[in-house]
Order: sequence, then C-alpha cells, then structure tokens
Amino acid sequence: WQTGLMDCCSDCNVCCCGLFCFPCLACQLAMDMEECCLCGTSVAMRTLYRTRYNIPGSICNDSCVTTWCLVCSVCQMKRDVNRRRKLGIL
Repeated sequence: WQTGLMDCCSDCNVCCCGLFCFPCLACQLAMDMEECCLCGTSVAMRTLYRTRYNIPGSICNDSCVTTWCLVCSVCQMKRDVNRRRKLGIL
C-alpha cells in the first residue's frame, strides 16, 4: 500500500468523506475499480485490488481489516487509487 491503514492526514478529503458519507466513498471506490457499487466495502474488493497491484498480504488479513476497521480499509484503498491515478499507474 502507498499509505498506511490509518494514514488519515495524507488525504483529509478522502477521510472526511469516509467519516461523514461512507456509502458515497464506497461507491466512488467501486466505480474506480469498475465494479458494482455494492461491492465497494467487501473483502473481495480489497483482495482484488491487492492482487491487481501486487500488494503483499493475505485474504485472512483483508478479512480482518474489513471486519474491524471497514472505514479505514475503504479510505486506504481510495487514497491508493488517487495516488496511482496521479502517477498514471491506474
């Protein structure tokens, strides 16, 4: 990952969106990934993203992160998408 799980200060706009309008952020992430809007918060989405960009980790880790810190998980993925888009990698 290009940012940590709780690296809120690296992009306050994403974190505020996640905190105050979580469904909107989840839909934005799903649209960025060209997936169904209902899938934005799933373990499958995190695992897909991680495998697509060769980010080390496991499904067990993805499951734990999405279970106990869902908002942080979606914010982390959205921050990563934004950074990859700026770099032209997405």
